[in-house]
Amino acid sequence: MVTPAKESAVKEITERFRNATATVVTEYRGLSTSELTQLRRSLGNDVSYTVAKNTLVRRAAAEAGVDGLLELFNGPTALAFVNGEPVDAAKALRDFAKTNALLVIKGGVMDGKVLNPTEVNKLADLESRDVLLAKLAGAMKASLSQAAVMFNQLPSQVARLAAALQEKKAEAGESAEPAADAAAAEATEAPAAEADADGAAEAAPEAASEDKQD
Repeated sequence: MVTPAKESAVKEITERFRNATATVVTEYRGLSTSELTQLRRSLGNDVSYTVAKNTLVRRAAAEAGVDGLLELFNGPTALAFVNGEPVDAAKALRDFAKTNALLVIKGGVMDGKVLNPTEVNKLADLESRDVLLAKLAGAMKASLSQAAVMFNQLPSQVARLAAALQEKKAEAGESAEPAADAAAAEATEAPAAEADADGAAEAAPEAASEDKQD
């Protein structure tokens, strides 16, 4: 008989299936209450570790549209609904299972893909999002530091380039000045020579007329 309490439980588990970034199915047979409490603490606030009857879990999974997990719902079942980083939750479950053999990881689902126990353990071997972001931030910081050093060096490089150009200009100016002076002198002498030539030409007719008069 379906009671209001069971209906409420199915509804709650259905919502957890829908909202979770990943879900891991475990068997907790033989674990004490204190050990289950310890496991919940190790999973953190972003994971809800829910013990539920298999009949209710099957109904909730069907209503949430989760396929491929039905065969895992046998024996004492507890579900780890992950609302945060799946890698961190997988690590916590794997590490707990290493020291508490009674916890069995049976499989799970993430992004609509069914995971077997081996895949859950492989997920645990990955680096978490926070670690990857920290590495990315470190790489970006290193790149920015290198860029800052380069920008700091630019003013001195520009100054050295400007000084070199100024030197070149000065050298070019000194070699050009004597040539300019010579050209100016030639320009001055040319009109004088022309004037002398004109004077000689004028004097020649006068001398000829004087000879005639004599």
